[in-house]
Amino acid sequence: MNIPVAWVDAFSDVAFAGNPAGVCLLEEALDETRMQSIACELGIAETAFLTPSRQPSTFGLRWFSPVTEIDLCGHATLASAHALRQSGVVDGRGPLSFHTRSGLLRAAFEGDRIELDLPADPVVPGPLPGPLAGEWPGSVAASGTTSLFTFVVLSSAEAVRAYVPDLDAIAATGSKSLLLTAAAPGPGADFDYVLRVFGPNVGIDEDPATGSAQCAAGPYWSEQLERTALVARQLSARGGTLYVRPDGERVRIAGHATTVLVGELVC
Repeated sequence: MNIPVAWVDAFSDVAFAGNPAGVCLLEEALDETRMQSIACELGIAETAFLTPSRQPSTFGLRWFSPVTEIDLCGHATLASAHALRQSGVVDGRGPLSFHTRSGLLRAAFEGDRIELDLPADPVVPGPLPGPLAGEWPGSVAASGTTSLFTFVVLSSAEAVRAYVPDLDAIAATGSKSLLLTAAAPGPGADFDYVLRVFGPNVGIDEDPATGSAQCAAGPYWSEQLERTALVARQLSARGGTLYVRPDGERVRIAGHATTVLVGELVC
């Protein structure tokens, strides 16, 4: 079986930035072992697998990192919507629906941006996990957990940028990923908050641009900054810009996407 695949850089309007995702356009569902093998072979943060339904704008969607299936992945969902429009499977005039492990997700095309509708992931305040207790002496402003992340707020954007991760300590928390965040450095910045995400327990040492992280960070910073629309800057080496609008139990997350490679898997 030949499987059409696109390599898409999500949350970037240029190639070789943002977060790369593989998008496999399937005619019928594959078994989990094969999807995991393909994701491992591609070796990027996530690979998305799309299956059609009877409704032309509705698809099944699953995400795999190189080592495990993922419960929620924003950048590969955005990449999937982009790939569907680029390939002509959809015309981009109406919204798309995706049935996933995190429920029904939606994507809408807004010119050259795509906006996702994802579930909020509230932060429950709590102490730093023991393995991270000595990581940021004097710099922790708040901490807690969400369904997906250990959530840590630092006192400055520069502290987030400068952090050299102890991946063994992060893995020892047992959390799927660590979300490290801080407010923008000052009123002249063109963004509202920064973040970095580390996920050694899901096979991703540092995620370049993380849609699902905004499900926690967006509502948190919306409350702290008293703003309903925010811009997030992910301070990974590749970088990423995400436009975030918390909306009750949902979070709207928008960004650009750029196709890097289109081909076929022969396997």
